[in-house]
Amino acid sequence: MHLAYTTSPGRGDMDLVLAGVAEALARRGVRTCGVVQINSDCDSGRHCDMDVKVLPAGPMFRISQSLGKASRGCRLDPHGLEMAVGATARQLASGAEVLIVNKFGKQEAEGRGFRDLIAEALAADMAVIVGVNGLNRDAFLEFCGGEATELPPQVEAITAWVGDAVSPAEAVG
Repeated sequence: MHLAYTTSPGRGDMDLVLAGVAEALARRGVRTCGVVQINSDCDSGRHCDMDVKVLPAGPMFRISQSLGKASRGCRLDPHGLEMAVGATARQLASGAEVLIVNKFGKQEAEGRGFRDLIAEALAADMAVIVGVNGLNRDAFLEFCGGEATELPPQVEAITAWVGDAVSPAEAVG
């Protein structure tokens, strides 16, 4: 099983790292699918908008909803997330070497979101990279039976792991 995950302490840092991984792998000719998150700043006093780009070349889906300036609840738009999952499933079916999932979040912890696609990619012996936050780390480790490799949140470390995880004929250099 070729499953790795990374965590990052800073808000939005993991999104930047995984986007960098996707770009680095694309430059090396590695066929990726999955999603990377792009956060857009909003007016002062509001949370950023969250979008995901379906790899390798889009489309983009808004996965956040505006709940108002004083809101504290989860801003995830489940419909937007499921649209991104569907588009990723189509990309996965068309062939890829690596699946990148920006976050194993609450939806995945509860059995929804990208969870089934992660399992499908692993069953197909693909390399899978997942961003995991502290809130959902235990659920992720339970999902994978503790069989995932933890990687530092560094583009070079993650792309090196991909090079080791894909077959020698497809290894990235």
